Amino acid sequence: MSENPFFEPSTLVYELPPFAAIREEHYLPAFERGMADQLAEIAAITADPAEPTFDNTLVPLERSGALLRRVRAVFDNQASADTTPLVDQVDAETSPKLAAHTDAILLDAALFARIDALHGRRAALGLDAESLRLLERWHTAFVRAGARLGAGEQQRLRELNAELATASSEFRLNVTADSKARALVLDSAEELAGLSPDAIAAAAENGRALGHDGKYVLSLKSFSNQTELAFLTDRSVRERLLRASLGRAAGTNGPLAIRMAALRAERAALLGYDTHAAYVVADETAGSVGAVDGLLARLVPPAVANARREAAELAKLAAADGIEEIAAHDWAYYSEQVRQASYQVDAAALRPYFELERVLRDGVFFAANLAYGVTFTERPDLVAYHPDVRVFEVFEEDGGSLGLFLGDFHARASKRGGAWMDELVTQSGLLGKRPVVFNNLNIAKPAAGEPVLLSWDEVRTLFHEFGHALHGLFSDVRYPYFAGTAVPRDFVEFPSQVNEMWMVRPEVLANYARHHVTGEPLPDGLVGRMAAAEGFGQGFRTVEYLAATLLDWAWHTVPAGQEIADAEEFEAAALAKAGVAVAAIPPRYRTAYFSHVFSSGYSAGYYAYIWSEVLDAETVEWFGTNGRTVRESGEVFRRELLSRGDGRDALDSFRAVVGRDPQTGPLLARRGLA
Repeated sequence: MSENPFFEPSTLVYELPPFAAIREEHYLPAFERGMADQLAEIAAITADPAEPTFDNTLVPLERSGALLRRVRAVFDNQASADTTPLVDQVDAETSPKLAAHTDAILLDAALFARIDALHGRRAALGLDAESLRLLERWHTAFVRAGARLGAGEQQRLRELNAELATASSEFRLNVTADSKARALVLDSAEELAGLSPDAIAAAAENGRALGHDGKYVLSLKSFSNQTELAFLTDRSVRERLLRASLGRAAGTNGPLAIRMAALRAERAALLGYDTHAAYVVADETAGSVGAVDGLLARLVPPAVANARREAAELAKLAAADGIEEIAAHDWAYYSEQVRQASYQVDAAALRPYFELERVLRDGVFFAANLAYGVTFTERPDLVAYHPDVRVFEVFEEDGGSLGLFLGDFHARASKRGGAWMDELVTQSGLLGKRPVVFNNLNIAKPAAGEPVLLSWDEVRTLFHEFGHALHGLFSDVRYPYFAGTAVPRDFVEFPSQVNEMWMVRPEVLANYARHHVTGEPLPDGLVGRMAAAEGFGQGFRTVEYLAATLLDWAWHTVPAGQEIADAEEFEAAALAKAGVAVAAIPPRYRTAYFSHVFSSGYSAGYYAYIWSEVLDAETVEWFGTNGRTVRESGEVFRRELLSRGDGRDALDSFRAVVGRDPQTGPLLARRGLA
């Protein structure tokens, strides 16, 4: 292998990156050579004197950029999962360069001329369905990137894209830094009264890891309402925790959000769209701003009504404690009290039944075997990017090898908040690649030798993110453009949401939900009570989610030229206008730490979760009513949808499974909104 391990393909199994050899100083040279190599490959395509064909234009375009793909996959993950000051510096330096590199390809007039010529005579080319779709999708990508604009407009577009890339990187770094700075440091275990013993021990271990020996630290999760709010009996501690969460990065990222919204609006206008939201949704399954508006408008009134009914129940319990009005830092706590009193469900008492290793192997992996026949073998001989990360080889039912799954489950100071899936190697028949995928979560790490006990929400997150992992692992397409989760943004959450159903499937739940000490199963009747208790909180959860969605939508339906003076004032006005300004239910994400839309890729796309849930609710119903066995149904879902990526229209894949167009009835029933 050459001195820089990125310069040649990995020789490890499945081309797993050679993490043992990778150093931070390798990144910048690899980015620079990777971009130069790809531009040279593009130049070779456009210099070909032969008439454009699919094989001399689209195929080499798909093959191009191999080195850049290798370094970008590894770097992007480290920047999120295990960053350092040098990695942050490289990120800030390369972000605008990568934006310019993408523009150099998508605004290459000679390359677009070849693709445009092929697109114009596509009916006569005799292409198979996947190849024809590749031509159509690349043509759309070039047009949406500005390939038909004049030279002056393209130059302005390049400037906008570079500035947005820099701002996005800055936004992410600000969130990470302020989330760390605002972690709640407590002097005594008594202040954590109400938390389970293992959670208190984890807070002590977190304090030690962060340099606060003898103290207890609650690090902030990416969302607004921190999970500990449901259990902390000290109201002042709850208030401090939520205040720390809601105030993150307001001073730095508020003005940055205003600037990014303005840049996106200007870019959309340059490309012929009224707003950034209109630009984004035109290439999603929703298709139009009106379609998204229609769904959200239908959900808001009943969701808010449900939340107000829940608030009335909470107020009764709070009054007994002398609290006249439920505040935002009270809602989760008194909701938990209602669940205990009305449904005999104690979330803290459930944790001993959800030990990470058992949930992973006897729950997540067991469900994947039940539905799809796959098995998992841990590979401790393979080195990952951090000592906490575990590597599993995935096998088909017949023993054939499928790919690798990496699990990075624990929180650490160098990791951003939240949970996500991505790929280190993308499946492609054309390139002869098999998938290497990973999940990142942020589960508190206990002291050495102690069990890792999960909350019910963390169990859900584990199943959810593994649904994304399966989408990547089961990819079976020819072209990397279509592989795995490279589907429309408002479709990508659908398979992961479907995978959540296995956590409560009786035969799966019985297999993993056992007390980590005694081995006893969950008490009789508890599962039914848990389901009823979940129904009680739907008002809160739906309003919390819709508030964030409508906030994203408000920022990105601002037309070009409209000035916004203050981010917090804009946020308050937007929530009030949308009818979701419920004082005791802050949005799941406030503007200043809404990383999904200002530093990830969900701008004007956070609606995707509820849009995907329409498809999810129907598919869960289909799994239970189609007359097939679980294994047979899983095979249909894999063959017709999970394996297809974006190789055919996403909704066509949904129809191939369910047999009809999506309907909102199952979603409304699930959310208590019918």
